Amino acid sequence: MTKMLASVNGGDEAEIALAGGADIVDLKDPAAGALGAVAIDVIRQTMGTVAGRKPVSAVAGDLPMEPDTIRAKVEEIAATGVDYVKIGFFPSADAVACAEALASLAARTRLIGVLFADLQPDLGLLAVLARHGFHGAMLDTAKKDGRRLLDHLPPDQLHGFVDECRELGLKVGLAGSLEAPDIPRLLPMLPDFLGFRGALCDQSQREGAIELEAVRQIRELIPDERPAGTASSVDYRLLAARGYSPGAVDPSLGTDKIFVRDFVLPVQIGAYSFEHGHTQKVRFDVVADVLRVTHAPEDMRHVFSYDIIMDGIRTIVARGHVQLSEALAEQVAALVLEDPRVMQVRVRVEKLELGPGGVGVEIERKRASEQAHSARHHGIAPADSLFYGGGQKGSSS
Repeated sequence: MTKMLASVNGGDEAEIALAGGADIVDLKDPAAGALGAVAIDVIRQTMGTVAGRKPVSAVAGDLPMEPDTIRAKVEEIAATGVDYVKIGFFPSADAVACAEALASLAARTRLIGVLFADLQPDLGLLAVLARHGFHGAMLDTAKKDGRRLLDHLPPDQLHGFVDECRELGLKVGLAGSLEAPDIPRLLPMLPDFLGFRGALCDQSQREGAIELEAVRQIRELIPDERPAGTASSVDYRLLAARGYSPGAVDPSLGTDKIFVRDFVLPVQIGAYSFEHGHTQKVRFDVVADVLRVTHAPEDMRHVFSYDIIMDGIRTIVARGHVQLSEALAEQVAALVLEDPRVMQVRVRVEKLELGPGGVGVEIERKRASEQAHSARHHGIAPADSLFYGGGQKGSSS
């Protein structure tokens, strides 16, 4: 399960984070940079406040990439007994040497190497971290200028980072001015933790104090390991982890149609030889029928985000060449139906460069229970539509 990491500046904020349900209490000084370190006595005091209720991490500071400097600071922080120490790896020719200098310490302390999405991170460092015994790696942003992690790296590249960490045996975290709407976009990647600071503060000002209600709202967007039977108001893709099922929703609430229209991307697609080795423009139209969970949606806890659809399409396209429009449409439909609230989805894939009009396919797919219901009442499942321009014609490959 993905855990929630809440960055705090000391014991008082740690208590708020714990009351709001944070899984990891992370110590940092927001006024001292992206990874500003708090004083050692603040770490010790906060450790006493938390008293083992949740794991505690601490950042080592925005340090120069000097092996001796970094090792000395990390050793000092590790001596406080924190569960994790986070070390920033800024672009430097000495980054590998810094990782090597921490190898012996990594054998007894869980170290997290932090790369920065807005500083052209060298993902080759992940293998170095793994080789020298680091516990995990995470992506953050170095410049707190209002731009978020997803402003610097698209979902398909973040998927690559997460997958690479997994292959290397590293725990993986994502952070970087994350906001509530980012959560449903990142959860499908299954990171081990998501890190927050600004989103927990008044008016999202990271140097302000964190607020209990803000912590709770973020917590409610991240499925946690609650005991069976515990009530929850969260309604996202991993809701099955909390026992969510479509049958638990009041049917009188009905469904909403969430759509993405005229979404055009360059795609490697086609069965003909002349279509290989380059991209062509493809237009996607997707309409999902989504179960409502409340009469009065108020925030991201109550909606299905259209960003999930667009991110999913981008990720599928980034995997490489697809032979058939039908195959591409099926992949998009399957991705949308992963959310247990989606009852059916209509996907239209249209190639725009093969003639005076578009050519492609439109499919409609339902959740298995809905498909069975339709078959019983109509005796046949909905047919796919092949089209050329405004009418149906031939193959869509």
